[in-house]
Amino acid sequence: MTALTMHDPPSAEHDPASVDAPADGLAHVASLTPISIVVPTYRECENLPGLVGRIDALKHERGLDLELLLMDDQSGDGSREWVEQCGHDWVRLVEREGPRGLSPAVLDGMRLAKHPVIVVMDADLSHPPEKVPDMVLALHAGQELVIGSRYVAGGSTDDEWGFFRWLNSFIATKLAAPLTSARDPMAGFFAFRKRELERADYLNPIGYKIGLEVIVKCRLTNVGEVPIHFTDRAHGESKLTLREQLRYLQHLRRLYIYKFGTWSHLAQFMMVGASGVVVNLLVLYALVWMGVNERVAFAGGIAVSLVSNFLLNRRFSFSYARGQSIGKQFIGFAGACSVGMVVQWAVSVLLHDFVSGTPLWLASLGGIAAGTVFNFLTSRYLVFRNAKSPVKP
Repeated sequence: MTALTMHDPPSAEHDPASVDAPADGLAHVASLTPISIVVPTYRECENLPGLVGRIDALKHERGLDLELLLMDDQSGDGSREWVEQCGHDWVRLVEREGPRGLSPAVLDGMRLAKHPVIVVMDADLSHPPEKVPDMVLALHAGQELVIGSRYVAGGSTDDEWGFFRWLNSFIATKLAAPLTSARDPMAGFFAFRKRELERADYLNPIGYKIGLEVIVKCRLTNVGEVPIHFTDRAHGESKLTLREQLRYLQHLRRLYIYKFGTWSHLAQFMMVGASGVVVNLLVLYALVWMGVNERVAFAGGIAVSLVSNFLLNRRFSFSYARGQSIGKQFIGFAGACSVGMVVQWAVSVLLHDFVSGTPLWLASLGGIAAGTVFNFLTSRYLVFRNAKSPVKP
């Protein structure tokens, strides 16, 4: 069995067969477990013979009971005809008619899967099918979800990976770190039990990181990782475009809101506030450079930053409230910020005058903190109050 990295101790309660079972017994149970392999495809006809051939060899070598669901976004490249002639009744191509995209295709495949264990992988053979038995074995050892990982001991990527591709993967992985302890949460190669889907209120991933969506929305904390060698595709074109990477950032934001709730809104509110400082200074110096009176320039910087803060908070920090009246919200936001400035001034004065030994800078920071908290609370619960049926993050 390939080495398995476990982030939490295995728990036998997930599977009675794992209780005090020897490794050989677990391997035998794993080999008898029916598996549904879900593969999203779009113009992957050239890769299908290699994919099906390797899974077929694995199926006979290990005696696996499995089905292969090719969830195709109407490629029109001969994929359907190839599957019809391949001679394997366990291979099924589903031509989807709903919204196109990797994540919707995988979700549809999960719903159609008839076996208790689901494995998700790519069609381009960057994920080795031969690792599937090890991943299923890890599930029987107590893991809730198992990732085919590039970043644990024994894992690797092709030498052709350039620095910028590595850097992109590194940054994307670090951005997801607060959501899971998995070392390769970006992987599209993972296995889990279908019943885990019942733990999610809903699944609505954006882009291509469906595994991270399952981990967060199904509240899976016992995640294992099996090392794999990630191979570059030999045929076809990568679907990882700049647009998909931007959609990943949008997806991350949704998951942060889902997992951290109000704290996530506060973090976004503070980031918007920091951007407002930059806007304020840029407008201030631009107006002074244009010859505008400094007092007027100060007012202009404040006014423009107020508007930019409002628009950014409405779009990001409290996006669930975008369906409400923008005029009323702006008036409320401006009023709350005005009162917030009074709160900031009052707290600063109180700290400086009545708390012995408080330096001026510390009193000022205390006032800023109080004003920020006041502005956030009034914005969150009064100006951009939650609708009865907010948009799901």
